[in-house]
This record gives sequence, structure tokens and C-alpha cells, in this order.
Amino acid sequence: MRGIARAGLLLAAIPVAALAAITLWSPFGLAQWASDPRASFLLTLGWNPHPVRLVRPAAAPLSAMALLGKDIFYDKSLSSSGRLSCASCHDPDHAFGPPGALPAMSGGPGLVLQGTRPPPSLMYLERQPNFSIGPDDASNESVDLSALAAQNAGVAPAAKIAGSPVRLVPQGGLFWEGRADTLQDQAMSPLIGPLEMDGGNLPDIAGKFQRAAYAPRFVQLFGASVFADPRMTVAEALFAVARYQIEDPAFHPYSSRYDDWLEGKTRFSAAELRGYLAFRAPDKGNCAACHPDQPGADGLPPLFTDHQFEALGVPRNPAIAANRNPTWFDLGLCGRDDMKTVSQYCGLFITPTLRNAARRQVFFHNGRYHTLREVLDFYNFRDTEPGRIYPGDAAFNDVPSRYRANIDRLDRPFGGRQNEPPALGGQEVDDIIAFLGALTDRSLADTSPADRSPADGYRR
Repeated sequence: MRGIARAGLLLAAIPVAALAAITLWSPFGLAQWASDPRASFLLTLGWNPHPVRLVRPAAAPLSAMALLGKDIFYDKSLSSSGRLSCASCHDPDHAFGPPGALPAMSGGPGLVLQGTRPPPSLMYLERQPNFSIGPDDASNESVDLSALAAQNAGVAPAAKIAGSPVRLVPQGGLFWEGRADTLQDQAMSPLIGPLEMDGGNLPDIAGKFQRAAYAPRFVQLFGASVFADPRMTVAEALFAVARYQIEDPAFHPYSSRYDDWLEGKTRFSAAELRGYLAFRAPDKGNCAACHPDQPGADGLPPLFTDHQFEALGVPRNPAIAANRNPTWFDLGLCGRDDMKTVSQYCGLFITPTLRNAARRQVFFHNGRYHTLREVLDFYNFRDTEPGRIYPGDAAFNDVPSRYRANIDRLDRPFGGRQNEPPALGGQEVDDIIAFLGALTDRSLADTSPADRSPADGYRR
């Protein structure tokens, strides 16, 4: 705040002629300077001209329940291989996401059965809404989702820009297709999944909890009968894991340089500022349309996701073993049991947060890309130079032809015609990458992404 005050005093002391000269190298046009010269000047220096006070979750020592959940989270003995824990695929050093660049982790008894998707990050899920169709509204939780989706069939999607009204869309939930609503349900899926931890049936898993070194704490927390019913044993264990994720600030620190910038505690570099402007500009990156960057009226920090689902047409990934079958497709949202008949949702996957994206080494639901530059090139050239994106110009080759009408062709930077200039120039791509680096939380920004072998994820 003192930095902004000093900048305000400096602005008052600068002659009008000097201010006019400053606009020549400013990233803002003359019209913006004329309408609000103070804000334009502060932004040119990299400061947020309208700082806010963010409301963060209160930090407190972990409860006994959360401490038990932490032990379970790191317990490899729960897997059939004895080498895989929750933390193996959700590495705390990599924003509780995958520890390397593999397109999908492998599991099962010998850790040789490859999954079909890279693990999403477990960070910033404390505010994830339940799956619904339409605006965030508790009444949506009990409706017939298939019927509501059918009512919306045939309704043409509207282009999205930052700040546009909420449309009737699928949104919320956990996993790439939003199939779970609670952290307990989310934890159950990999625990029993044959391609993941492969822990066995409920009696098998309950027996592992009963034999674990932390078993006495089950009795202390849940009572002497906790091991009498395997369903109750597993349910209580997964509740403890959920409490660990909710209580430990490591899952939601809101400590990035961007958070500091919002509060007026730091300023952007020139590249970060240019990248932020391109990130927000509807005719450039238009990223904020799906990754909102502003705090809400309640002061909560932005999550950089609107929780909605999009069909982007990411190229098929030959590194996914399941893709060797040319008739197999990951259909995303319509692959769910309750959405199988809703064809307009085929190919849609949830929009992830961009927080800590610079720490990630595998992107999109099929792990096709491994760097932010590859991701931005996909957005930039998908429509204008499809030959750079798809082999042999086979556009949208990971979505069956009958569902390709679902793919977003409206929202910038999509929508360009072949051989037209892309929405973003090379410098703008560099600048957006610089800005995305400012979304890395402080504890993760202290170290650069490590070069790990594919097996390193199993060693923690």
C-alpha cells in the first residue's frame, strides 16, 4: 500500500507534458489515460490501482481427524502394489498434482496398468461446487440432471467473455467429468480403481486400515465399533482424508504473487503486466472468460476457473495406451452413467484452475501437452493453422465426428479462419506465460519443477 501511495505522490508531481510522453511507452491507449490517468499510471508501473483485501481461510493446527487423514493420504500399504499412495499421484511438491510429465499414471498390482487421464490437482477444491446444470443453485442438486440437460438440447451456445452472464451450462463436481461431489467420493475412486491404487473391495480396504499403525486412532476418534462394519470403516477413513484437505493450508494457501498484487503488496514486471492485459482482453487471450481473475464481493480470492465444462478438441494422445484402439474415445461428461444419452455434452471436460499451472508438466484431460507454450499454441493455432496441431490435418481427431458440433468455435482465441493471423502474437504468448508464473503459490515458487523419472511418483 505504501508503494501505491508513493506512486500517487509521484504522479501528482509529474508535469502534463511528461505524462504525455509516458503514454508513448505505456501498454494503455490515450483514451484510457484521458479517462483515468492515475489508474493508468499505476498500472504502467505494474501496481494494482484498486487494491483489495482478500479473505483467506483461517489457519489453525490440524485436528486429530485431519492428522489421521494425512497419514492415510501418504499410506502406500493401501494399494495392491504397496508402492502407491494418494500422494504418489497428488504430489505436494507439484501442487498436489502429478509429479512428472507422464500422460497418465500407472497402477494395479505391478504398477504397469496405465490410466487414461492425468490426475488433476487437489488444490483449491474447498470451494468447488457440486455438479449441476445451470446457475449455482442448491435446488439443482436434487433435479433429474438428464432431464434438465435434455431441455437444453439444441440451444446454441453463446460466446463467452469475461464478466458475461452465467448461461445454462453443466458445472461443478470433481474429476474431469465432475462425477463426484464430495472429497470423500473423490478419494474412494482411486482407492478401489484397478488402474490406480487397486485397494480391493471394502472388506479388504477396511482390513488394511485395521492393521495400520494408526488403527488405534480410529478407535479413539470413531469408537470401538468402527471396524465392525467395513462400509463404516472406509467411510470414516475417507472423511478423515477430506478433513486433511480442508484443514491443511497447503491445499489452499492463496499466496501467489498475483494475490499479493491484488492487495497492493507487490507490482508486476513489464512482461507480467502485458501478459495480464492479454490474458483479460476479449480479442486476445480471452482467458478470463473461463478463468475469472477477480475476487468476489465476499473478498474471497479468485479461483481462476468458472467450474464449467468445455469441448476444446484437444488432439488425440498416442501415448495413452487406450488410444491404440481407434474406436475408443474418452467422451468426458457424456461418459458418465447419468449423462450417456445427452449427446451435446460429449467431449466436454471441466475447466481446471490456473493457479500453479506453471508447476504442472502435463495438461488437458488426455495429457497431450507438457508446457504452457504448447497449451497456448493449441489455443492460438487450432483454427488458424490446424496443420500445426493435428497430424495430417485430421482436426478434432479425439472427438467422434458425430459430436464435433459440441466443440467451442466461438470463444477467442478460437474462431479464426485458416491462414488468418492468430489472436496472439509471439510476444503476447511469452507475456501470458510470464503472467501465469505469477499464479504460483509462494511455497511452490521457491523451487523450480524437478526433472523426475516416471517412477519417482511412486517413491514418496
